[in-house]
Amino acid sequence: MMDFLSGIDTELFNYVILPLLIFMARITDQTIGTLRLIYAAKGYKYLAPIVGFFESLIWLTAISQIMQHLDNIYCYLAFAGGFAIGNFFGIYLEQKISIGVVLVRIILKKYDPLLGENLKASGFGFTLMDAVGREGSVKILFSTIHRRNLKKYLKIVYNIRPNAFYTVEDIRQVKGNVFEKTKRPSIFSRMNPQNRKGA
Repeated sequence: MMDFLSGIDTELFNYVILPLLIFMARITDQTIGTLRLIYAAKGYKYLAPIVGFFESLIWLTAISQIMQHLDNIYCYLAFAGGFAIGNFFGIYLEQKISIGVVLVRIILKKYDPLLGENLKASGFGFTLMDAVGREGSVKILFSTIHRRNLKKYLKIVYNIRPNAFYTVEDIRQVKGNVFEKTKRPSIFSRMNPQNRKGA
């Protein structure tokens, strides 16, 4: 490996290869860091520290190269550019992974029973409540669903009430009902003595 590096032109390494390596490392560590913050906010207390370990390891590797090349402006630009793009990739990946549970709140001027029937037929539960809005009486339909099913849920709503007003909020913790039946066991849950039989 050292023979390979020694054969590379010094200027090519300092102004092209090294900044590129720093750029890629910064993208990786910031992508991981963004996911770590999201996991921590959602209450994944076991996953967040593991992700944070690799984030710190990659960051230290990148910053050590910066400290060894303080006179190289291209390394600075690569470091900052990787940080910016890493944020984008982190958020993009989190949206694709769709981890967690969300609360969907739909406000309707008039409740359509067909909406409830279609939601039930697709396996979604809901709670219907009376409320009063600026223009009079309304109905509020609440559903707590897995985030990975959000697009499917909203498609049902849109097909029946395309102009319905709705909001979606992240939920940090949920317990009971269908979520107890569909919860997937993990190695982290087995590590918790409270989850063992007889505890």
